[in-house]
Amino acid sequence: MELGKKIRLLRFRAGLTQEQLAQKLGIGPQSVSKWENEVAMPDISALPLLAEIFGVTIDDLFDLTVEQRLNRIENRLDTEEDLPQDVFMEYEGFLKSLLSDEAHKQRATSLIAFLYWHRMAAMARKVRMYAKDAIRMAPNKKDCQWTLNMAENHYCWDWNISNHLKAIEFYREVVKDNPGCRLPYMYLIDNLIADHRADEAEKYLERMSRLEGANPIMVRVYRAHIALARFDESKADAIIEQQGKEYPDDEVYLFEAAQYYAKKGEYEKAIAFYERDFSLDEKRPRFTDALDAIKDIYEIMGRYKDAAATCDRIIELLQNEWHMTEETALKAAQKEKARLLAKA
Repeated sequence: MELGKKIRLLRFRAGLTQEQLAQKLGIGPQSVSKWENEVAMPDISALPLLAEIFGVTIDDLFDLTVEQRLNRIENRLDTEEDLPQDVFMEYEGFLKSLLSDEAHKQRATSLIAFLYWHRMAAMARKVRMYAKDAIRMAPNKKDCQWTLNMAENHYCWDWNISNHLKAIEFYREVVKDNPGCRLPYMYLIDNLIADHRADEAEKYLERMSRLEGANPIMVRVYRAHIALARFDESKADAIIEQQGKEYPDDEVYLFEAAQYYAKKGEYEKAIAFYERDFSLDEKRPRFTDALDAIKDIYEIMGRYKDAAATCDRIIELLQNEWHMTEETALKAAQKEKARLLAKA
């Protein structure tokens, strides 16, 4: 249904005349008449108040399909740092209403998790700001260090806090229930390697390597990281170097080699691999992962101007390939460039 007809229907249901609706909106009744006769469209700024007057959501005004509403929610979560409380509650209620709808249950479940994470990330930004201020004022007090640790995912010295037992047990269950799916194996192996549980990681890697579609490059990369988890650096290096001889221009190899050397602190070598991976990437639009890593490495090395220049490359990519103008990712890259230039 067209917006004008929807406004007319909702006005009738609310028992309002055109004059009464216009008065509530602070406009002339001729404007309402033009909307309902499809002569003109309401300004976007009037939509929230229209929705409030009629007791509906803005989406309801447009008769969007479920898929369109889900897309709208996902796009807004992708592009805004924070959501107003009324919008958050509207999205939460809509997504929960779909949890019993088999056709949309999986996506709604995924999006409601994203919605809560989005709110958590917004709150974490505030935690970081106030916790850092408190630490600067009293650096010898432990309370806000712990708060900041949790909000910013700092490393924790205590093994009982920093181990990945819960993640491992969760993905072990997922793998057991879905033995033919590769992705859960990878998350399980990642967490096992992080905890130096190399024997278990090797066992699950062998299972994963036999699955259809398993990438032989990733299987060998995991073997290198398992060797590192056993503190056998020479064996790990040999595996990565052999990969380079067999797949010198493979993008999976180049990116994983870059990550391998970055994790070892061999930063110049890591940058070279990230740059080569980025230069060979023919997909458009490209992701910023390699450039993000290069920026971080330059900052670690104290090369703040180079890090800021890499931000310029990220900004250019987001503007020219993703056509971003006001999105959260673009604003974050611009803020990051300013921060790095201040350090320089």
